[in-house]
Amino acid sequence: MSTISIRLSEKEDALIRKYAELHNMDLSSFVREAVMEKIEDDYDLTLFNKVWDQEKDEEKISHIDLKRELGL
Repeated sequence: MSTISIRLSEKEDALIRKYAELHNMDLSSFVREAVMEKIEDDYDLTLFNKVWDQEKDEEKISHIDLKRELGL
C-alpha cells in the first residue's frame, strides 16, 4: 500500500474528520471512497458526453410513442 499526504487548513481537517466520524468511517476509508467516487463521476460524465455526441443526430422517439409502437 502507498501513502498520500494532503495539506488542509485546520477547518478543512476538522470538517473531514467530523464527517467521517458521523458516518462511522475511519479517515483513510472515507478519503479513499470520496476520491474513488469523484473519479467514477468524472468517468461517467465523460462516457455520457461521448455517447451524447455519437447519438445527438439520431432520430429519437418518446417513450409514449415507443409504447404505442409496441402495443403496450
